[in-house]
Amino acid sequence: MTSRVVTVRSDEPVSAAVERMTRYGFSALPVVTPSFRLVGIVSLLDVLRYREEYGAAGAEADGQVRVEEIMNPDVLSMSANANAAVVAQRLRSHGELRVMPVVQGATLVGVVTRSDLLRHRDGSRRGGGGRRLFGSRDVPADDPLFAYERGRRPGPAPGPDTPVRDVMTRDVVAVGPADLLTLAAELMLQHRHTALPVVDTDWRLVGILSEADILTDPLAGRSAHSTVGSVMTRSPIVVAVGATVGGARALVADRGLRTVPVVDGDRLVGVLSRSDLL
Repeated sequence: MTSRVVTVRSDEPVSAAVERMTRYGFSALPVVTPSFRLVGIVSLLDVLRYREEYGAAGAEADGQVRVEEIMNPDVLSMSANANAAVVAQRLRSHGELRVMPVVQGATLVGVVTRSDLLRHRDGSRRGGGGRRLFGSRDVPADDPLFAYERGRRPGPAPGPDTPVRDVMTRDVVAVGPADLLTLAAELMLQHRHTALPVVDTDWRLVGILSEADILTDPLAGRSAHSTVGSVMTRSPIVVAVGATVGGARALVADRGLRTVPVVDGDRLVGVLSRSDLL
């Protein structure tokens, strides 16, 4: 369990939640009262859907709209003495959920994330490997909900007509279908990713692998699949490199996607995350 948790109050503006999620690289934040009572959870997807519903006025109104107006109040939580198998089952049953708040009474005392469960499964190993599309980057292996400040894209938020190629992440970590799941788990933890594109030796996209794909069998008590190709999602939803940010935002908001591969023809050239679109 992670006990040092970044939160947002229900009476704070949406802009405060967006700032914290983009600054620390989080996809969701627990929402609390001033007394730290858990009242909901707010995600980047909630923000994107709100902005999509209200158009340009949505982003402009971030400072006037309170978090409680867009958050999900029906948040699942667990007690501090729940075991990992129970938490994993809850996270598997709710595919969008990556963060399980831990409460004593109604007070937030910590969170368990899918990354915590990957560490539990993988024995906290770290290693190299995988495939890099461009360059290299050292990413701290801190817990995903510890206070870690990452670099942000300078300048204003991208407009709807901005080309996807201008905001996508080009420094992509990917795996091959024959790679072991243990390697994929290590890469997700090392680089703080929730999913990895799966490519062949020519960087043609053949699938995508999520944390949930890795967690499903080992923590459900069944035999673990050994390779990425045996559990990956084939024919994933993609965005063309020539698409616009507006179109990508609508796709992410409508389908609830977290990571979208960007392709030029059938070759992977980048990835889009929800934070890239904000």
